[in-house]
Amino acid sequence: MQPQCDPRGLWLLLLSLFLLLFEVARAGRPVVSCPAACLCASNILSCSKQQLLNVPHSLPSYTALLDLSHNNLSRLRAEWTPTRLTHLRSLLLSHNHLNFISSEAFSPVPNLHYLDLSSNQLRTLDEFLFSELQALEVLLLYNNHIMVVDRYAFEDMAQLQKLYLSQNQISRFPLELVSERAKLPKLTLLDLSSNKLKNLPLPELQDLPAWIKNGLYLHNNPLECNCKLYQLFSHWQYRQLSSVVDFQEDLYCVHSKELHNVFNLSFLNCSEYKERAWVAHLGETFTIKCDTKQQGMTKVWVTPSNERVLDKVANGTVMVKDGNLHFKKVQVEDGGVYTCYAMGETFNETLSVELKVHNFTLHGHHDTLNTAYTTLVGCILSVVLVLIYLYLTPCRCWCRGVEKPSSHQGDSLSSSMLSTTPNHDPMAGGDKDDGFDRRVAFLEPAGPGQGQNGKLKPGNTLPVPEATGKGQRRMSDPESVSSVFSDTPIVV
Repeated sequence: MQPQCDPRGLWLLLLSLFLLLFEVARAGRPVVSCPAACLCASNILSCSKQQLLNVPHSLPSYTALLDLSHNNLSRLRAEWTPTRLTHLRSLLLSHNHLNFISSEAFSPVPNLHYLDLSSNQLRTLDEFLFSELQALEVLLLYNNHIMVVDRYAFEDMAQLQKLYLSQNQISRFPLELVSERAKLPKLTLLDLSSNKLKNLPLPELQDLPAWIKNGLYLHNNPLECNCKLYQLFSHWQYRQLSSVVDFQEDLYCVHSKELHNVFNLSFLNCSEYKERAWVAHLGETFTIKCDTKQQGMTKVWVTPSNERVLDKVANGTVMVKDGNLHFKKVQVEDGGVYTCYAMGETFNETLSVELKVHNFTLHGHHDTLNTAYTTLVGCILSVVLVLIYLYLTPCRCWCRGVEKPSSHQGDSLSSSMLSTTPNHDPMAGGDKDDGFDRRVAFLEPAGPGQGQNGKLKPGNTLPVPEATGKGQRRMSDPESVSSVFSDTPIVV
Protein backbone atom coordinates (compact mmCIF):
# COMPACT_ATOMS: atom_id res chain seq x y z
CA MET A 1 0.00 0.00 0.00
CA GLN A 2 1.53 3.31 -1.11
CA PRO A 3 1.71 6.17 1.42
CA GLN A 4 -0.48 9.23 0.67
CA CYS A 5 1.18 12.60 0.07
CA ASP A 6 0.25 15.32 2.65
CA PRO A 7 -0.63 18.65 0.88
CA ARG A 8 0.20 20.69 3.99
CA GLY A 9 3.73 19.33 4.12
CA LEU A 10 4.21 20.21 0.47
CA TRP A 11 3.20 23.84 1.02
CA LEU A 12 5.53 24.12 3.99
CA LEU A 13 8.39 22.80 1.89
CA LEU A 14 7.77 25.29 -0.90
CA LEU A 15 7.54 28.19 1.57
CA SER A 16 10.84 27.22 3.15
CA LEU A 17 12.57 27.11 -0.25
CA PHE A 18 11.18 30.59 -1.11
CA LEU A 19 12.44 32.15 2.12
CA LEU A 20 15.86 30.56 1.60
CA LEU A 21 16.16 31.99 -1.92
CA PHE A 22 15.09 35.45 -0.64
CA GLU A 23 17.78 35.48 2.03
CA VAL A 24 20.41 34.41 -0.49
CA ALA A 25 19.41 37.22 -2.86
CA ARG A 26 19.42 39.75 -0.02
CA ALA A 27 22.88 38.65 1.06
CA GLY A 28 24.17 39.20 -2.48
CA ARG A 29 23.17 42.95 -2.44
CA PRO A 30 25.68 45.46 -1.08
CA VAL A 31 24.57 46.92 2.27
CA VAL A 32 25.88 50.44 3.24
CA SER A 33 26.62 50.42 6.93
CA CYS A 34 27.50 53.30 9.26
CA PRO A 35 30.97 54.78 8.51
CA ALA A 36 33.63 53.86 11.03
CA ALA A 37 34.33 57.48 12.04
CA CYS A 38 30.67 58.30 12.62
CA LEU A 39 28.00 57.57 15.15
CA CYS A 40 24.73 56.54 13.58
CA ALA A 41 21.29 56.70 15.14
CA SER A 42 18.53 55.82 12.73
CA ASN A 43 18.81 58.42 9.92
CA ILE A 44 21.19 60.70 11.88
CA LEU A 45 24.96 60.52 11.24
CA SER A 46 27.25 62.31 13.65
CA CYS A 47 30.85 62.53 12.44
CA SER A 48 31.79 65.48 14.63
CA LYS A 49 35.21 66.02 16.29
CA GLN A 50 36.99 63.25 14.40
CA GLN A 51 39.76 65.41 12.86
CA LEU A 52 38.56 64.40 9.42
CA LEU A 53 40.40 65.77 6.39
CA ASN A 54 37.77 64.45 3.96
CA VAL A 55 34.11 63.52 4.09
CA PRO A 56 33.61 59.79 4.69
CA HIS A 57 32.64 57.86 1.58
CA SER A 58 29.67 55.56 1.16
CA LEU A 59 27.22 57.53 3.24
CA PRO A 60 23.80 55.87 3.63
CA SER A 61 21.26 57.26 1.19
CA TYR A 62 18.60 57.46 3.91
CA THR A 63 20.63 60.02 5.91
CA ALA A 64 18.49 62.97 7.01
CA LEU A 65 21.01 64.80 9.24
CA LEU A 66 24.77 64.78 8.67
CA ASP A 67 27.03 66.41 11.26
CA LEU A 68 30.58 67.08 10.06
CA SER A 69 31.35 69.96 12.39
CA HIS A 70 34.61 70.47 14.35
CA ASN A 71 36.87 68.74 11.85
CA ASN A 72 39.74 69.74 9.55
CA LEU A 73 37.87 69.97 6.23
CA SER A 74 39.35 72.65 3.97
CA ARG A 75 37.64 72.15 0.61
CA LEU A 76 34.17 71.01 -0.40
CA ARG A 77 34.41 69.73 -3.95
CA ALA A 78 31.64 68.63 -6.30
CA GLU A 79 32.42 64.93 -5.71
CA TRP A 80 32.54 65.11 -1.91
CA THR A 81 29.92 62.34 -1.79
CA PRO A 82 29.40 59.76 -4.56
CA THR A 83 25.94 58.97 -3.23
CA ARG A 84 23.03 61.28 -4.01
CA LEU A 85 21.52 62.15 -0.63
CA THR A 86 17.96 63.06 -1.56
CA HIS A 87 16.69 62.58 2.00
CA LEU A 88 19.25 64.87 3.61
CA ARG A 89 17.57 67.85 5.30
CA SER A 90 20.35 69.24 7.56
CA LEU A 91 24.08 69.53 6.86
CA LEU A 92 26.44 70.82 9.57
CA LEU A 93 29.90 71.94 8.46
CA SER A 94 30.72 74.53 11.13
CA HIS A 95 34.11 74.88 12.87
CA ASN A 96 36.20 73.54 10.01
CA HIS A 97 38.84 75.21 7.83
CA LEU A 98 36.75 75.55 4.68
CA ASN A 99 38.15 78.16 2.29
CA PHE A 100 36.71 76.82 -0.96
CA ILE A 101 33.28 75.54 -1.95
CA SER A 102 32.55 74.38 -5.48
CA SER A 103 29.47 75.80 -7.21
CA GLU A 104 28.40 72.17 -7.80
CA ALA A 105 29.04 71.00 -4.27
CA PHE A 106 25.36 71.06 -3.35
CA SER A 107 24.04 69.19 -6.37
CA PRO A 108 23.87 65.84 -4.46
CA VAL A 109 21.69 67.42 -1.72
CA PRO A 110 18.86 69.22 -3.57
CA ASN A 111 16.35 68.94 -0.71
CA LEU A 112 18.50 70.52 1.98
CA HIS A 113 16.60 72.80 4.40
CA TYR A 114 19.33 73.72 6.91
CA LEU A 115 22.98 74.46 6.09
CA ASP A 116 25.56 75.52 8.68
CA LEU A 117 28.83 76.91 7.26
CA SER A 118 29.68 79.12 10.24
CA SER A 119 33.13 79.48 11.82
CA ASN A 120 35.16 78.69 8.72
CA GLN A 121 37.61 80.62 6.54
CA LEU A 122 35.42 81.63 3.61
CA ARG A 123 36.37 84.97 2.04
CA THR A 124 34.04 85.38 -0.94
CA LEU A 125 30.57 84.23 -1.90
CA ASP A 126 30.67 83.73 -5.66
CA GLU A 127 27.74 83.97 -8.03
CA PHE A 128 25.26 81.07 -8.11
CA LEU A 129 27.08 79.41 -5.21
CA PHE A 130 23.83 78.29 -3.57
CA SER A 131 21.57 78.16 -6.63
CA GLU A 132 21.18 74.37 -6.31
CA LEU A 133 19.61 74.76 -2.86
CA GLN A 134 16.15 75.81 -3.96
CA ALA A 135 14.52 74.30 -0.86
CA LEU A 136 16.93 75.80 1.68
CA GLU A 137 15.29 77.75 4.53
CA VAL A 138 18.15 78.57 6.93
CA LEU A 139 21.75 79.45 5.96
CA LEU A 140 24.43 80.17 8.57
CA LEU A 141 27.57 81.97 7.37
CA TYR A 142 28.57 83.92 10.47
CA ASN A 143 32.11 84.07 11.87
CA ASN A 144 33.95 83.72 8.56
CA HIS A 145 36.24 86.15 6.73
CA ILE A 146 33.74 87.13 4.04
CA MET A 147 34.56 90.44 2.38
CA VAL A 148 32.73 90.17 -0.95
CA VAL A 149 29.15 89.05 -1.50
CA ASP A 150 28.30 88.68 -5.17
CA ARG A 151 24.95 90.13 -6.18
CA TYR A 152 23.92 86.76 -7.61
CA ALA A 153 25.26 84.53 -4.83
CA PHE A 154 21.74 83.80 -3.55
CA GLU A 155 19.90 83.32 -6.82
CA ASP A 156 17.02 80.80 -7.04
CA MET A 157 16.58 80.55 -3.26
CA ALA A 158 12.89 81.35 -3.08
CA GLN A 159 12.40 79.40 0.18
CA LEU A 160 15.19 81.07 2.17
CA GLN A 161 13.84 82.59 5.39
CA LYS A 162 16.91 83.26 7.59
CA LEU A 163 20.37 84.37 6.50
CA TYR A 164 23.14 84.91 9.06
CA LEU A 165 26.13 86.97 7.81
CA SER A 166 27.33 88.48 11.07
CA GLN A 167 30.95 88.62 12.30
CA ASN A 168 32.49 89.01 8.86
CA GLN A 169 34.22 91.84 7.00
CA ILE A 170 31.40 92.96 4.70
CA SER A 171 31.61 96.66 3.81
CA ARG A 172 28.78 96.89 1.23
CA PHE A 173 25.19 96.60 2.32
CA PRO A 174 23.58 93.91 0.06
CA LEU A 175 20.46 95.90 -0.71
CA GLU A 176 19.42 93.47 -3.44
CA LEU A 177 18.60 90.87 -0.76
CA VAL A 178 15.80 92.97 0.75
CA SER A 179 14.71 95.36 -2.00
CA GLU A 180 14.19 92.82 -4.79
CA ARG A 181 11.38 90.85 -3.21
CA ALA A 182 11.18 88.42 -6.13
CA LYS A 183 14.68 87.14 -5.28
CA LEU A 184 14.11 86.21 -1.61
CA PRO A 185 10.35 86.63 -1.08
CA LYS A 186 10.26 84.75 2.25
CA LEU A 187 13.34 86.29 3.88
CA THR A 188 12.39 87.47 7.38
CA LEU A 189 15.81 87.62 9.06
CA LEU A 190 19.04 89.12 7.74
CA ASP A 191 21.84 89.42 10.28
CA LEU A 192 24.59 91.83 9.18
CA SER A 193 25.81 92.73 12.65
CA SER A 194 29.51 93.00 13.56
CA ASN A 195 30.75 93.78 10.06
CA LYS A 196 32.50 96.77 8.44
CA LEU A 197 29.46 98.71 7.28
CA LYS A 198 29.99 102.49 7.32
CA ASN A 199 27.12 103.75 5.17
CA LEU A 200 23.58 102.51 4.75
CA PRO A 201 21.02 103.20 1.99
CA LEU A 202 18.80 105.04 4.48
CA PRO A 203 15.85 106.05 2.20
CA GLU A 204 15.58 102.51 0.83
CA LEU A 205 15.69 100.97 4.29
CA GLN A 206 13.02 103.35 5.56
CA ASP A 207 10.65 102.22 2.78
CA LEU A 208 10.97 98.51 3.61
CA PRO A 209 7.99 96.71 5.18
CA ALA A 210 8.07 96.45 8.96
CA TRP A 211 8.26 92.65 8.91
CA ILE A 212 11.61 92.91 7.08
CA LYS A 213 13.00 95.70 9.27
CA ASN A 214 11.98 93.71 12.34
CA GLY A 215 14.58 91.08 11.41
CA LEU A 216 17.29 93.33 9.93
CA TYR A 217 20.15 93.40 12.46
CA LEU A 218 22.77 96.13 11.99
CA HIS A 219 24.34 96.58 15.44
CA ASN A 220 28.11 96.60 16.06
CA ASN A 221 28.97 98.29 12.78
CA PRO A 222 31.13 101.44 12.42
CA LEU A 223 28.31 103.53 10.95
CA GLU A 224 28.86 107.26 10.33
CA CYS A 225 26.89 109.47 12.70
CA ASN A 226 24.29 111.75 11.11
CA CYS A 227 20.74 112.88 11.78
CA LYS A 228 19.22 110.67 9.08
CA LEU A 229 20.68 107.61 10.79
CA TYR A 230 19.24 108.81 14.08
CA GLN A 231 15.80 109.33 12.51
CA LEU A 232 15.88 105.83 10.98
CA PHE A 233 16.62 103.97 14.21
CA SER A 234 14.34 106.26 16.23
CA HIS A 235 11.49 105.25 13.97
CA TRP A 236 12.36 101.56 14.44
CA GLN A 237 12.49 102.08 18.17
CA TYR A 238 9.09 103.81 18.06
CA ARG A 239 7.69 100.76 16.26
CA GLN A 240 9.33 98.45 18.83
CA LEU A 241 11.16 96.45 16.17
CA SER A 242 13.19 93.57 17.57
CA SER A 243 16.32 94.46 15.60
CA VAL A 244 16.59 97.72 17.60
CA VAL A 245 14.91 96.98 20.91
CA ASP A 246 16.92 93.80 21.57
CA PHE A 247 20.29 95.40 20.75
CA GLN A 248 19.73 99.04 21.65
CA GLU A 249 23.00 99.34 23.57
CA ASP A 250 25.01 97.85 20.69
CA LEU A 251 23.77 100.31 18.09
CA TYR A 252 26.56 102.86 17.78
CA CYS A 253 28.14 105.15 15.20
CA VAL A 254 31.48 106.87 14.69
CA HIS A 255 32.07 110.63 14.85
CA SER A 256 35.57 112.15 14.97
CA LYS A 257 36.98 108.67 15.59
CA GLU A 258 34.85 108.26 18.70
CA LEU A 259 32.00 105.84 19.27
CA HIS A 260 28.57 107.19 20.18
CA ASN A 261 25.29 105.48 20.83
CA VAL A 262 22.89 106.12 17.97
CA PHE A 263 20.21 107.39 20.34
CA ASN A 264 22.55 109.88 22.03
CA LEU A 265 23.65 112.29 19.29
CA SER A 266 22.94 115.58 21.08
CA PHE A 267 26.10 117.12 19.63
CA LEU A 268 24.47 116.99 16.17
CA ASN A 269 21.31 118.83 17.33
CA CYS A 270 19.06 116.37 15.52
CA SER A 271 15.34 117.01 15.74
CA GLU A 272 13.22 114.58 17.71
CA TYR A 273 11.45 111.90 15.71
CA LYS A 274 7.72 112.39 15.21
CA GLU A 275 5.38 110.07 13.38
CA ARG A 276 4.19 111.97 10.34
CA ALA A 277 0.63 112.03 9.08
CA TRP A 278 -0.42 110.72 5.68
CA VAL A 279 -1.04 113.76 3.45
CA ALA A 280 -3.51 113.57 0.54
CA HIS A 281 -5.24 115.98 -1.82
CA LEU A 282 -8.86 116.27 -2.78
CA GLY A 283 -9.99 113.58 -5.24
CA GLU A 284 -6.86 111.41 -4.94
CA THR A 285 -6.88 107.59 -5.00
CA PHE A 286 -4.33 105.83 -2.79
CA THR A 287 -3.75 102.92 -0.38
CA ILE A 288 -2.59 103.01 3.26
CA LYS A 289 -0.90 99.78 4.34
CA CYS A 290 -1.24 98.13 7.72
CA ASP A 291 2.53 97.77 8.15
CA THR A 292 2.72 94.93 10.67
CA LYS A 293 5.84 93.27 12.08
CA GLN A 294 4.67 89.83 10.99
CA GLN A 295 3.28 88.43 7.78
CA GLY A 296 -0.05 86.68 7.44
CA MET A 297 -1.87 88.57 10.21
CA THR A 298 -5.63 89.15 10.20
CA LYS A 299 -6.30 92.89 9.90
CA VAL A 300 -9.33 94.99 10.81
CA TRP A 301 -9.58 98.75 10.08
CA VAL A 302 -11.63 101.23 12.13
CA THR A 303 -12.56 104.75 10.97
CA PRO A 304 -12.15 107.96 13.06
CA SER A 305 -15.83 107.60 14.04
CA ASN A 306 -15.21 104.06 15.44
CA GLU A 307 -16.88 102.28 12.53
CA ARG A 308 -15.40 99.16 11.02
CA VAL A 309 -14.33 99.50 7.39
CA LEU A 310 -15.75 96.68 5.29
CA ASP A 311 -14.21 94.83 2.38
CA LYS A 312 -16.54 96.64 0.03
CA VAL A 313 -17.12 100.35 -0.42
CA ALA A 314 -18.96 101.57 2.66
CA ASN A 315 -19.36 105.30 2.19
CA GLY A 316 -18.27 105.59 -1.41
CA THR A 317 -14.61 106.47 -0.78
CA VAL A 318 -12.95 103.96 1.60
CA MET A 319 -12.72 100.16 1.69
CA VAL A 320 -10.41 97.36 2.85
CA LYS A 321 -8.49 95.54 0.14
CA ASP A 322 -5.98 92.76 1.00
CA GLY A 323 -5.79 94.03 4.56
CA ASN A 324 -4.94 97.58 3.47
CA LEU A 325 -7.05 100.74 3.53
CA HIS A 326 -7.99 101.82 0.00
CA PHE A 327 -9.31 105.33 -0.72
CA LYS A 328 -11.04 106.22 -3.98
CA LYS A 329 -11.47 109.95 -4.71
CA VAL A 330 -10.81 111.00 -1.14
CA GLN A 331 -12.82 113.89 0.36
CA VAL A 332 -11.98 116.38 3.10
CA GLU A 333 -14.35 114.70 5.54
CA ASP A 334 -12.36 111.45 5.20
CA GLY A 335 -9.52 112.92 7.26
CA GLY A 336 -8.80 111.70 10.78
CA VAL A 337 -7.06 108.87 12.65
CA TYR A 338 -7.59 105.36 11.28
CA THR A 339 -6.70 102.33 13.41
CA CYS A 340 -5.58 98.89 12.22
CA TYR A 341 -6.01 95.95 14.59
CA ALA A 342 -3.77 93.04 13.50
CA MET A 343 -4.08 89.56 15.01
CA GLY A 344 -1.44 86.85 14.58
CA GLU A 345 -0.52 83.45 15.99
CA THR A 346 2.15 84.76 18.40
CA PHE A 347 1.08 88.35 19.15
CA ASN A 348 -1.39 91.11 18.26
CA GLU A 349 -0.55 94.59 17.04
CA THR A 350 -2.36 97.93 16.86
CA LEU A 351 -1.36 100.64 14.39
CA SER A 352 -2.77 104.16 13.99
CA VAL A 353 -2.44 106.35 10.91
CA GLU A 354 -3.48 110.00 10.75
CA LEU A 355 -4.86 111.16 7.41
CA LYS A 356 -4.83 114.85 6.40
CA VAL A 357 -6.75 115.85 3.26
CA HIS A 358 -6.03 119.24 1.66
CA ASN A 359 -9.09 121.06 0.34
CA PHE A 360 -7.74 121.38 -3.19
CA THR A 361 -6.65 119.03 -5.92
CA LEU A 362 -3.01 118.42 -6.53
CA HIS A 363 -3.37 119.55 -10.16
CA GLY A 364 -5.17 122.77 -9.18
CA HIS A 365 -2.51 123.63 -6.63
CA HIS A 366 0.09 123.37 -9.39
CA ASP A 367 -1.99 125.62 -11.60
CA THR A 368 -1.94 128.27 -8.86
CA LEU A 369 1.81 128.01 -8.65
CA ASN A 370 2.10 128.31 -12.42
CA THR A 371 -0.05 131.47 -12.42
CA ALA A 372 2.06 133.09 -9.72
CA TYR A 373 5.21 132.12 -11.57
CA THR A 374 3.92 133.63 -14.81
CA THR A 375 2.98 136.87 -13.03
CA LEU A 376 6.43 137.14 -11.49
CA VAL A 377 8.13 136.60 -14.83
CA GLY A 378 5.89 139.25 -16.42
CA CYS A 379 6.85 141.79 -13.73
CA ILE A 380 10.54 141.10 -14.21
CA LEU A 381 10.25 141.52 -17.97
CA SER A 382 8.41 144.81 -17.50
CA VAL A 383 11.19 146.16 -15.28
CA VAL A 384 13.82 145.07 -17.79
CA LEU A 385 11.98 146.81 -20.64
CA VAL A 386 11.73 150.04 -18.62
CA LEU A 387 15.46 149.96 -17.87
CA ILE A 388 16.22 149.38 -21.56
CA TYR A 389 14.02 152.34 -22.50
CA LEU A 390 15.70 154.63 -19.95
CA TYR A 391 19.31 153.74 -20.59
CA LEU A 392 19.41 152.59 -24.21
CA THR A 393 17.45 155.45 -25.90
CA PRO A 394 19.02 157.46 -28.85
CA CYS A 395 21.93 159.76 -28.00
CA ARG A 396 20.96 163.01 -26.30
CA CYS A 397 21.98 166.48 -27.45
CA TRP A 398 25.12 166.74 -25.32
CA CYS A 399 26.68 163.73 -27.03
CA ARG A 400 26.34 165.29 -30.47
CA GLY A 401 29.20 166.90 -32.35
CA VAL A 402 29.60 170.62 -33.01
CA GLU A 403 26.46 172.10 -34.54
CA LYS A 404 26.71 173.60 -37.99
CA PRO A 405 26.39 177.41 -37.95
CA SER A 406 22.96 178.58 -38.88
CA SER A 407 22.62 180.34 -42.22
CA HIS A 408 20.17 182.83 -40.75
CA GLN A 409 20.57 184.63 -37.53
CA GLY A 410 16.88 184.32 -36.96
CA ASP A 411 17.16 180.53 -36.95
CA SER A 412 19.43 180.39 -33.96
CA LEU A 413 16.48 179.34 -31.92
CA SER A 414 15.65 175.68 -32.24
CA SER A 415 11.95 175.54 -31.79
CA SER A 416 9.32 172.98 -31.40
CA MET A 417 5.71 173.77 -31.91
CA LEU A 418 3.31 172.75 -29.20
CA SER A 419 0.03 174.05 -30.56
CA THR A 420 -3.56 173.01 -30.86
CA THR A 421 -3.43 173.94 -34.58
CA PRO A 422 -1.37 172.07 -37.15
CA ASN A 423 1.99 173.49 -38.20
CA HIS A 424 0.88 173.78 -41.77
CA ASP A 425 -2.26 175.87 -41.00
CA PRO A 426 -2.41 178.46 -43.81
CA MET A 427 -4.30 180.87 -41.57
CA ALA A 428 -1.53 181.08 -39.02
CA GLY A 429 0.07 184.49 -39.30
CA GLY A 430 3.02 186.00 -37.56
CA ASP A 431 1.10 189.17 -36.55
CA LYS A 432 -1.90 187.49 -34.94
CA ASP A 433 -1.90 187.12 -31.21
CA ASP A 434 -5.52 186.17 -30.56
CA GLY A 435 -5.25 182.55 -31.69
CA PHE A 436 -4.15 179.41 -29.96
CA ASP A 437 -0.81 179.38 -31.74
CA ARG A 438 1.85 179.02 -29.08
CA ARG A 439 5.56 178.50 -29.73
CA VAL A 440 7.99 176.89 -27.28
CA ALA A 441 11.57 177.88 -28.05
CA PHE A 442 14.71 176.34 -26.53
CA LEU A 443 17.85 178.49 -26.57
CA GLU A 444 21.11 177.33 -28.09
CA PRO A 445 23.99 177.38 -25.62
CA ALA A 446 26.02 180.02 -27.52
CA GLY A 447 23.39 182.15 -29.28
CA PRO A 448 23.34 185.93 -29.20
CA GLY A 449 21.79 187.51 -26.19
CA GLN A 450 22.20 184.38 -24.03
CA GLY A 451 23.99 183.90 -20.83
CA GLN A 452 25.05 180.74 -19.11
CA ASN A 453 22.87 177.66 -19.34
CA GLY A 454 20.92 179.23 -22.22
CA LYS A 455 19.22 181.94 -20.11
CA LEU A 456 18.37 185.33 -21.59
CA LYS A 457 20.28 188.33 -20.43
CA PRO A 458 18.25 191.18 -19.04
CA GLY A 459 17.24 193.72 -21.65
CA ASN A 460 17.53 191.40 -24.58
CA THR A 461 14.59 190.55 -26.79
CA LEU A 462 13.79 187.42 -28.63
CA PRO A 463 13.95 187.85 -32.43
CA VAL A 464 10.89 186.60 -34.30
CA PRO A 465 11.52 184.69 -37.52
CA GLU A 466 10.23 186.30 -40.71
CA ALA A 467 7.42 184.74 -42.66
CA THR A 468 8.57 183.25 -45.94
CA GLY A 469 5.25 183.06 -47.61
CA LYS A 470 1.55 183.22 -47.05
CA GLY A 471 0.83 181.37 -43.88
CA GLN A 472 4.26 179.75 -44.02
CA ARG A 473 7.13 179.99 -41.65
CA ARG A 474 10.70 178.84 -41.96
CA MET A 475 11.39 175.40 -40.47
CA SER A 476 14.54 175.06 -38.42
CA ASP A 477 17.49 173.03 -39.61
CA PRO A 478 16.86 169.34 -38.94
CA GLU A 479 20.29 168.97 -37.39
CA SER A 480 19.55 171.66 -34.82
CA VAL A 481 16.30 170.12 -33.58
CA SER A 482 16.85 169.07 -30.00
CA SER A 483 13.83 170.55 -28.39
CA VAL A 484 12.72 167.46 -26.49
CA PHE A 485 16.00 167.32 -24.60
CA SER A 486 16.53 171.06 -23.89
CA ASP A 487 16.40 172.26 -20.34
CA THR A 488 14.84 175.78 -20.53
CA PRO A 489 11.59 176.19 -22.47
CA ILE A 490 10.45 179.77 -23.27
CA VAL A 491 6.85 180.37 -24.22
CA VAL A 492 6.42 183.10 -26.87
